[in-house]
Amino acid sequence: MLALASDHAGLELKAAIQKYLESENIPYQDFGTYTNESCSYPEYALKAADAVASGACEKGILLCGTGVGIGIAANKVKGIRCVNCSEPYSARLSRQHNNTNMLSLGARVVGEGLALTIVREWLSADFEGDRHEIRISQIAQIEESGRISSKNL
Repeated sequence: MLALASDHAGLELKAAIQKYLESENIPYQDFGTYTNESCSYPEYALKAADAVASGACEKGILLCGTGVGIGIAANKVKGIRCVNCSEPYSARLSRQHNNTNMLSLGARVVGEGLALTIVREWLSADFEGDRHEIRISQIAQIEESGRISSKNL
């Protein structure tokens, strides 16, 4: 299950992504917003990020005007590794090397066609593990204690 959320600026692009997910039979849960009324993206980032962090959803996609604010908000939730992308190469590598579990996109930055390409690349890539496991562990240590264990340096 994929968590999906946006603010008002990302609503139209979210609809296009929903259509794509449905065409690929990828299940998702929409955490809002549902109208064009101005709203605060952190509220929706938190709902979707909590679903991913708890395991209720495997991954998540977030949208706002630039993708930056909603991604920053999601990254405040323990266990979330959200990447903001405006091209597919970084999206793919973020999954392969950083095991990102959320993707944020800017509806005012990328058009629908590019956004769908980014989503496809991100969803189709798998974490490579191996040497990248150490780095993910170090990120988790920073998240937990603000430090990296000296044994990992």
